[in-house]
Amino acid sequence: MSATAIWNQEEQRRQENAGTEALLRYRTRPLGFLLRYVRSRGLAHGVVLGSVIAAVACSVGTHYAVKMLVDTLAGGPGAAAWMAFAVLAAVLAADNMLWRIGGWISAATFPAVTAAMRADLFHHLGGHAPAFFAGRSAGVLASRVTATANAAYTMLYNFTWHALPPAVAVSFAITLLATVNPLMGAALVAAAATLSFVIARLAARGQPLHVSYAAKAAAVDGELVDVVQNIGLVRAFGGIGRERRRFGRVVGDEVAHRTRSLRYLEGLRLLHAAVTAVLTTALLAWVMGMWERGQATTGDIVLVCSLGFTILHASRDLAVALVELTQHMARLSEAVATLLVPHELPDAPGAAPLRPRGGAVEFRDVHFAYPGGAPVLRGLDLLIPAGQRVGLVGRSGAGKSTVLALLQRTAMPQEGRILVDGQDIARTLQESLAHSIAVVPQDVPLLHRSVLANIRYGRPDASDAEILAVAEAARCRDFIEALPQGFHTVVGDRGTKLSGGQRQRIAIARALLKDAPILLLDEATSALDSESEAEVQRALDRLMQGRTVIAVAHRLATLRNFDRIVVMESGRMVDDGTPGQLARRPGPYRVLLEQQALERISAAAD
Repeated sequence: MSATAIWNQEEQRRQENAGTEALLRYRTRPLGFLLRYVRSRGLAHGVVLGSVIAAVACSVGTHYAVKMLVDTLAGGPGAAAWMAFAVLAAVLAADNMLWRIGGWISAATFPAVTAAMRADLFHHLGGHAPAFFAGRSAGVLASRVTATANAAYTMLYNFTWHALPPAVAVSFAITLLATVNPLMGAALVAAAATLSFVIARLAARGQPLHVSYAAKAAAVDGELVDVVQNIGLVRAFGGIGRERRRFGRVVGDEVAHRTRSLRYLEGLRLLHAAVTAVLTTALLAWVMGMWERGQATTGDIVLVCSLGFTILHASRDLAVALVELTQHMARLSEAVATLLVPHELPDAPGAAPLRPRGGAVEFRDVHFAYPGGAPVLRGLDLLIPAGQRVGLVGRSGAGKSTVLALLQRTAMPQEGRILVDGQDIARTLQESLAHSIAVVPQDVPLLHRSVLANIRYGRPDASDAEILAVAEAARCRDFIEALPQGFHTVVGDRGTKLSGGQRQRIAIARALLKDAPILLLDEATSALDSESEAEVQRALDRLMQGRTVIAVAHRLATLRNFDRIVVMESGRMVDDGTPGQLARRPGPYRVLLEQQALERISAAAD
């Protein structure tokens, strides 16, 4: 890797870390989280809001223009009447055009905000260690990313088109009413301020109801995804009826919480409707009294009547919009608090890209225990020279798979150091470490994409010719080309359309394409039948050439051609040597070898 590429990688990582830290500051500030994305497109949002405010001003201004026309017509025909008509026509035209300008710009701006939000949340989720996802439902996490974006879009939409217009309309209407009677305008300001304060306090008291509903809605999504992902298990155990009843209970719980949330909002709307109806009636009675005393013109009565209805309808719309904003704010708050959790294994400050030089691996006095669990590794010292093939064997719980997890930095030791080519992986960028390691696990993860896309995942810039070459080397080209669409066949969720052996060989082709100096094999053939295992083993032999290999294997026969075998017990290395050396001398490896020989004899007798 060139110096420029290394600098660019470091700079990109610094920017990503800064972005992650910035996001975490908004975990308890959902409104600030939303405004962060609004500010990033401040000009567009400013134009939208400006056009909406101007449109509402024109809409309310039409009432005053009608008053002018009525008063002018009362004086008889003439140029003044036509001038008043022209003013009214111009205001009506401006009203319509300004709404369209705001709508046109918002059609691109609001979706862009939610797209950026989802991208940032996806990036943040991708930085979590596997333990984070192991303890959480994938469906719930995915639904919360969607819920965050939907809540943000709905809040922007409701504020711009449902909350801001009536708020501006009420303000302008009160201002125009003050031209008829200043005391009337002052009284309306006091009444509107009092009502807004009361509604806001009551809305805040209902926040727990909305948050509870948001959590229940996310739980429904999680249950649905969980069952769909495991539908084979459900059907195999005759669980369709049980799951239907369970889902019905979960949905029923969500509906109950939603009903309480909505009824609380309806109570606020009812209170607001009653108060505004009384105020509007009083306003009309007031101006009628002024007219009887000769203190108001016919145009003033028309103006107060029309503005009174404007205030009534606008304040009702504003109340509806505000309580809906409260509910969506609760959903945004719950989703943001759930998703914006600090990363468990962030890159260290000043971390540098790993510079591979052959793939030598070293564990120095490594101690590790999972949270709340007993120690798994106890002072492990292990040196693997570059290009050496090493098998890790031992009973279940000896710490073999933990060694692979620590080397990939999906977990971090409490004590000790792990080095790759002399570089402490705790001080290197995780992405650069991942580029140096290829993994073929027992349970092969495949994306719900084509075979071609899954193999190319090892190196996205690989050509079709290179993919055909690695497929040939991994002994999977023949069965791939026999699929309905060949390399373009979609493999299904986690590769369910393929057999275990086929998935393993695709994983080997992917690892071959990646061409990393270190190869990790985690029980890569233990779940296969004899024929599939033979095919996969031949493909693995091709993959292991010229690489540092660390293999966890239960079947000791798969390690007979390895350079070295390390026997682990209770988190320590208890024996080490070539397969031949360990087989000849008494020790735990020979005990395991004899046990497997007896198992094969017993299986053959059956």
